[in-house]
Amino acid sequence: MKSKKSFFRTVEPYLYLIPVMILFILFVFWPFVKTIQLSFARTTPLGQVAQYVGLDNYTNIFTDGTFLNSLVTTLKFSVMRVILSIVLGFILAIISTEKIRAKGFFRTVYALPMAISAAAASVVFMFIFHSSLGILNKALGTHIGWLTDKRYALIAVTIVSVWMAIGMNFIYLTAAIQSVPAELYESVALDGANFFQKHRHVTIPSISPTLFFLLIINVINSVQAYAEFKMMTQGGPAESTNVIVYEIYQEAFINSRFGVACAESVVLFVILIILTALQFRLEKKVTY
Repeated sequence: MKSKKSFFRTVEPYLYLIPVMILFILFVFWPFVKTIQLSFARTTPLGQVAQYVGLDNYTNIFTDGTFLNSLVTTLKFSVMRVILSIVLGFILAIISTEKIRAKGFFRTVYALPMAISAAAASVVFMFIFHSSLGILNKALGTHIGWLTDKRYALIAVTIVSVWMAIGMNFIYLTAAIQSVPAELYESVALDGANFFQKHRHVTIPSISPTLFFLLIINVINSVQAYAEFKMMTQGGPAESTNVIVYEIYQEAFINSRFGVACAESVVLFVILIILTALQFRLEKKVTY
């Protein structure tokens, strides 16, 4: 009996893992393996393998100006979104932790974008950016085609994406700032530090682990951005907002080239792995 109980206690944790492992295999591991398989094949419109073509799909996407343009567009968008969302989230977190009236109200307003879906936010901003009916052009007294002019379309979508990302950054940074010991601020105040010096020499070093975490999350989210581009510009005008995830969507579900789309997905996966690895190289500069 003791041996049976001992055996059951040893096996029991693995039994609890079985349902999760089944779901992981069905919805993560198997699709990943299938994506790699299809990336080496030419497919039918239904996604079945018609012929294995080796590295042809990879060769085609790297010689295709459309895919390379989507990489450049994704890079521009990601740089703007990551920097602006973290910086603005940090500024709002600093403001909300100062001694001001209606602090709770402002915190709710700052965090509100987290409760709004990307699709709903995109629809609202489409009206705001409308060239003739939008309140932005009426306020500026202009007739700029924010979503129809390739000079402004990426900027407009970036503004929407930054607005949606600020809420998460604000919440994490507010919690991090509140955890900084008050004694540190009192110490630098005695040394004559002003408002900016206080946050530069105390706040930023103290919350660097949180900043590092948000950097990784925001980079991944930026590279994987899709909904706002699908809703607002659909990759246009003139492919000026054709980011890599929307490019994959078009190849798979519009052009029915699933093999090419899978090859692009594998490239995206490799890019994310490289970016994450590079960011972890910066972890040495993070203060814990």
